[in-house]
Amino acid sequence: MDLEDLRDGRVVVMKRYPPEFKADAVALYDSRSEATIKQIAADLGVNPETLRNWIRAAGAGRPRGRRAAKPPTVPVAPSALEAEVAALRRENAELKKEREILRKAARYFASETGW
Repeated sequence: MDLEDLRDGRVVVMKRYPPEFKADAVALYDSRSEATIKQIAADLGVNPETLRNWIRAAGAGRPRGRRAAKPPTVPVAPSALEAEVAALRRENAELKKEREILRKAARYFASETGW
């Protein structure tokens, strides 16, 4: 159900999102360390502040300042090829997770628009 509010002569519609969608959006944020909240919100079609609130509510977040400057600790691989394979597997898993989240978002928005 949409709630309407009158602000500055404009009608503002507040959408309600299912908990699964919110959890998937937070998971997408966690899985894409290089992306910003603004980028992910644009991908999902939600307001960046809404996504930021979901992330805070979930207790998720990324370290800022000095904590962010620390490079992640990665175990040393025996060979360069094995390290590359491991990196590609991680990237593949991340892309599969992102794809599934975006599919769910597309299904949700398609049901909202009546397509």
